[in-house]
Amino acid sequence: MNPDIAHGARVDASHDQEVPEVDLLSPLALRSLTLRNRIAIAPMCQYSAVDGMANDWHLVHLGSRAVGGAGLVIVEATGVTPDGRITPGDLGIWSDAHIEPLARIARFVDSQGAVAGIQLAHAGRKASTAAPWTGGATLKSAAEGGWPVVAPSAIPFHPDDPAPVALDEKGIDGIVDAFEAAARRALAAGFKILEIHGAHGYLLHQFLSPHSNQRSDQYGGSLDNRMRFLLRVAERVRAATPAELPLFVRISATDWAAGGWDIEQSVELSRRLKDLGADLIDVSTGGNLPTARIPVAKRYQVPCSRRIRDDAEVLTGAVGLITDAKDADEIITGGDADLVLVGRELLREPYWALKAQHAFEEEPSWPVQYGYAVKRRQK
Repeated sequence: MNPDIAHGARVDASHDQEVPEVDLLSPLALRSLTLRNRIAIAPMCQYSAVDGMANDWHLVHLGSRAVGGAGLVIVEATGVTPDGRITPGDLGIWSDAHIEPLARIARFVDSQGAVAGIQLAHAGRKASTAAPWTGGATLKSAAEGGWPVVAPSAIPFHPDDPAPVALDEKGIDGIVDAFEAAARRALAAGFKILEIHGAHGYLLHQFLSPHSNQRSDQYGGSLDNRMRFLLRVAERVRAATPAELPLFVRISATDWAAGGWDIEQSVELSRRLKDLGADLIDVSTGGNLPTARIPVAKRYQVPCSRRIRDDAEVLTGAVGLITDAKDADEIITGGDADLVLVGRELLREPYWALKAQHAFEEEPSWPVQYGYAVKRRQK
């Protein structure tokens, strides 16, 4: 594997010098950006918006993780259309009115030395559900607060759900346009990294998997056809993004089910995405089938990140049950990924990144408002 790809811009271009050690706390160069470390807050839905609008909860939730030392803070899956939201409480970016509330978050994250990113999403057949803390049931009617959902084929996620509307080509074109418009709004809001959500059984993943895509047109059947929608979205979002800013794509590397989307196809998809200008593949798994048997365990998704990183020769992010800083460091130093995305552990501990610095006997980079008091107390 090309060592320049293995560790971003931290390798001498001549390859004549010894490659410096790359670890969790080392910076990561991505086009014109440099993340201060390789710790990212994974996009996690808060189900707390009204009409898609970001509010004080989102500012404090995301801002506290930037204060806590993460290198990259990614806003939750943000609907590119109203019917693309998972729940009525999801963030949205389908209108210009959404820009300024999101810009407030991006400005604050930037002021704390982190990079602000946002995940652009369409939930497809998994849209129109209640918030998880109320049970997460499908909202089957407008009276319940729900709406009709779309998918590649008229196959519901749960057998007892209403069948989704199979998108025609005009509908597909409209969603591609919506992703591009959302990208332009996200850039106007000041986000420096855009991530396309092609994972977890949401619309773009639904097109990838034969389990949810049984079309017979140019968007179904062969691997090339099933990848077409996501690749069109990536091409349009990349074209809308300035050349100096990076593009991420999150994928589920496998459905964990025979006959579905798998790691071999994910490697090929990642090669195509890289060719279109994607800079990092955020590697997750599952989410497309409620019956999938997923072997959830510590670092269970990391081998998929390693496989894509090695075979597609593209930067990857690892995610899933990463809770310990030294374990996260081993993922980076061992060459399994270039970035670690931490989710639930950063909900439990917003200052996880600062504690990681302490765990490696480095001076934590406290915000000035905290640092003077912390250091004075230590003396």
